[in-house]
Amino acid sequence: MKENLYLSYVQIQFAALFRFTRSVSEAPPTHYTVKIQSFSLLLKNSVEKYESGDFEAGGYKWKLVLYPAGNKSKNVKEHISVYLAMENTSSLQHGWEVYAVFRLFLLDQNKGNFLILQDAMGIERRFHRLKLEWGFDEFIPIKAFNDASNGFLLEDTCVFGAEVFVSKERSTGKGECLSMIKDAPSIKHVWRIDNFSKLRSECCDSQVFNSGDQKWKIQLYPTGRRHGTGTHLAMYLALADSTTLTPGSKIYAEFTVRLLDQVQARHIAGKANFWFSASNPESGWARYVSFAYFNNPGNGCLVKDVCSVEAEVTVHGVSNAL
Repeated sequence: MKENLYLSYVQIQFAALFRFTRSVSEAPPTHYTVKIQSFSLLLKNSVEKYESGDFEAGGYKWKLVLYPAGNKSKNVKEHISVYLAMENTSSLQHGWEVYAVFRLFLLDQNKGNFLILQDAMGIERRFHRLKLEWGFDEFIPIKAFNDASNGFLLEDTCVFGAEVFVSKERSTGKGECLSMIKDAPSIKHVWRIDNFSKLRSECCDSQVFNSGDQKWKIQLYPTGRRHGTGTHLAMYLALADSTTLTPGSKIYAEFTVRLLDQVQARHIAGKANFWFSASNPESGWARYVSFAYFNNPGNGCLVKDVCSVEAEVTVHGVSNAL
């Protein structure tokens, strides 16, 4: 008796690798089903990867990830690749780990039952921030999938599904991920301050501006700050709202703050590099320029009670907690 193409494939793969098992069940997937109509149009329209909507199982969010022509990043050929991935992990506590047993389904529309793939021996897979996805590079050969006698693709329609069972969860030690930015752009922002002599606030803020996906502001202390109080202007670059940073996040920035000389363009400039964070949201100079120099008309810093400050900011890297 001639063996089914799909069954021959199962026997070969199972005997050679013993990595996963295939079974058949009449029960549909418990947690999620994806029905795809006009499946062939995915390839025709260059859809190399399809991600389902998210679904909940075991108190977490998940999604199915499908590569209709195989996962090219893993050099998969002549097979469909299917994976289970975690979603919405940003709200989870640092160092989280979730161990889960999962099964992925494919409907046999001829027999009304499901082909099921799962890791051999019910192996738990460990999902964490550095590994959000597990599954099967070679879920099924494309040739077997397209063979109408197997019932997986009929009238260009197929149905995939998933079941996820969380077995345990825990937190590990702290960690971080530093992402450096190649060819980071420098952003300039000029702040014109009118009626300087009438400033009454201890600290004056510029308008908020963006650089490196972060919001910034210039801070000026017209009567000085700390050891420069009463003798010098104080000038700082600060995160506009450090409370929006996730715990453990840091932003590495190179910045220059210039007090513009409006007469001869001989600007005063302070330059620094700094790791900005929620606990250290600002960096600058308590003794930026003396009152005597600033108020001298010949130096061009204050002209007709107007001064201008320029900040140039380059964000070179961002570090986030794992």
